[in-house]
Amino acid sequence: MKIIGLVGGMSWVSTIDYYRYINEEINARLGGLHFAECVIYSINFNDFVNNNVAGNWEATYEIIAAACQKLKSAGADCIVLCANTAHAVADRLEQHLDLPLIHVVAETALEVKNNGIEKVGLLGTKFTMEMDFYIKKMADHGVQVIIPSSQTDRDFIQQTLKDELGKGIIREETNTKYLAIIETLIGGGAEGIILGCTEIPLLLGQNDVSVPVFDTTKIHVHAAVEFVLKK
Repeated sequence: MKIIGLVGGMSWVSTIDYYRYINEEINARLGGLHFAECVIYSINFNDFVNNNVAGNWEATYEIIAAACQKLKSAGADCIVLCANTAHAVADRLEQHLDLPLIHVVAETALEVKNNGIEKVGLLGTKFTMEMDFYIKKMADHGVQVIIPSSQTDRDFIQQTLKDELGKGIIREETNTKYLAIIETLIGGGAEGIILGCTEIPLLLGQNDVSVPVFDTTKIHVHAAVEFVLKK
């Protein structure tokens, strides 16, 4: 079994899900007392968020690149960035990191295509929704992405991800607002919804939505497990 290197802390809440899902899937496949061989480097979420808000993506890259190098030194055979937003610097990382990087956007695009869907709504941090790294990567795989058109809605999602879900706080009124935003995306032609932030599945899931929902955490985990178990 290869060793997974997890860059976590973005946030610690969703990193727990990555660790749990990876171990559950390894055990489901191998049985007995088999679990994942992995190393986690958890960065300071405050630094990550402040850099992104300031538009200082160079500093974000340096933090994540340093974490990847530490994981490589610890014996990791691949890298998993446990946050969608972190993939804003993933293409640059892939150019300089001498390890395979399991890319959440590429894997999600493949899953969307496998479900016969060509147009999806995307929820995530404002960086994931408003920057072009996610939309372009999805387009490269033939998937059209739409985001909430209202700046107020995008700001609401950002605020609740940072101040609520990123701290493990779940509120019914937040769930209600997210579902209203999703309904607007479906009305705009979305055939599926990407939960493009690893904290959003803490709030809602497939049972809440009338179209297919793509949980990027679970998609990412599945791809990582496939890689480490491949002979």
